[in-house]
Amino acid sequence: MELEESGIREECGVFGCIASGEWPTQLDVPHVITLGLVGLQHRGQESAGIVTSDGSSDPTFRTHKGMGLVNHVFTEDNLKKLYECNLGIGHTRYATTGNSELQNCQPFVVETLHGKIAVAHNGELVNATRLRKKLLRRGIGLATSSDSEMITQLLAYTPPGEQDDTPDWVARIKNLMKEAPIAYSLLIMHRDVIYAVRDPYGNRPLCIGRLTSVPDINDKEKKSSETEGWVVSSESCSFLSIGARYHREILPGEIVKISQHTVKTLDTIPRPDGSTNAFCIFEYVYFARPDSIFENQMVYTVRYRCGQRLAVEAAVDADVVSTVPESATPAALGYAAKCGLPYVEVLCKNRYVGRTFIQPNMRLRQLGVAKKFGVLSENFKGKRIVLIDDSIVRGNTISPIIKLLKESGAKEVHVRVASPPIRHPCFMGINIPTKEELIANKPEFKYLPEYLGANSVVYLSVEGLVSSVREKMKHGSNTNGVTSYFNNGHCTACLTGTYPVELDW
Repeated sequence: MELEESGIREECGVFGCIASGEWPTQLDVPHVITLGLVGLQHRGQESAGIVTSDGSSDPTFRTHKGMGLVNHVFTEDNLKKLYECNLGIGHTRYATTGNSELQNCQPFVVETLHGKIAVAHNGELVNATRLRKKLLRRGIGLATSSDSEMITQLLAYTPPGEQDDTPDWVARIKNLMKEAPIAYSLLIMHRDVIYAVRDPYGNRPLCIGRLTSVPDINDKEKKSSETEGWVVSSESCSFLSIGARYHREILPGEIVKISQHTVKTLDTIPRPDGSTNAFCIFEYVYFARPDSIFENQMVYTVRYRCGQRLAVEAAVDADVVSTVPESATPAALGYAAKCGLPYVEVLCKNRYVGRTFIQPNMRLRQLGVAKKFGVLSENFKGKRIVLIDDSIVRGNTISPIIKLLKESGAKEVHVRVASPPIRHPCFMGINIPTKEELIANKPEFKYLPEYLGANSVVYLSVEGLVSSVREKMKHGSNTNGVTSYFNNGHCTACLTGTYPVELDW
């Protein structure tokens, strides 16, 4: 919750769908993609776009984009322009690189030597400034301020040795990876296929789902469900609502070709010697939906373990455990179970008062968090509360909540944070306030309980977070035989200042 209110947000989500079997398909591809994007709405609320194709040798690309939430952008009338299609890709965006305007909405479509391609990108290129200059020196014009357009232009570059009639997409993607080592998950649509790609460090998530016939979706024992299509998503949480089953995660550096007939790994690009995976650890802490699966484990379970570890590191004499609704709830439940304390709700959230709430006068502005939360005072009056939050970024949100609880009868409020202090900026797709704005870098941090009005404040250690993430990571093979080689590497740069690659400005 503290992250949400403090402006730390994910850049975007990508979603693709391709129908299996005979074409033209009966599968409603535009609606599948729209519902998939709704499932990824938490990753970006600024704009959304979908590009569909009939998949012919000279395909017709149909595009619709708009500013705002997915359900506002894609009305029934707008979806009609996307029909007569067999495959498509979509995108929902929050900008970290590039201005908030329609021209930066994805997916991007460009003409190449072999016809049009559409590209959707999640992440941020750490060397975007240098790449922009390099492309401009080549005489390549750029129409937007987004680094995603640069990815599209790099993919349009013809590699040496490519024949005029046969595009070498592996070579093109390898060229992109050479120019930009991190951070991106990509969907590339060309003619009748979708290519799904993760950077060699695996910083941004991407996974595959199998669309099954709807009557079979709840029958987990039945193995013979007909495959109606394949979907690719930033998170698996979007699968259930469209009748898809989680198939597997795309591995770091993997280039996967998805067609109407098969899902095939074309190549896996290695990292430099000695480098480990660098999956963003804050996907587990906050950004992902709790029902998503990363590295063969559910996000909810990891957050629960974080709460358990926090209870070991920062136990306190108290009466009840609660949470700031609602992203920290799994950690609060884990903390309560480990300490043997009851979990109770102390706040209820007004879901219809968001960040854009109009505050017409001083009186309403002064009410602050009281507009956003109701207080369940009977659950905690006269008691000592352990209040679990996912993070404290600037400290602007948690302080008035503590004040509200104490004024409503709490005897003590002990804040426990289910992640370490954020001290450094992210250059790989997460919007983080400047280093000077972060409470962990301010002089007040030495006196944080007094500054916030809490009786005590303790964060989870970096070691505690990492061990909670890695505690039960499973190794082995995915369902299609591709070895799962997660090597326990995670990006903790925003916590430690250690970045997976050297920053190139």
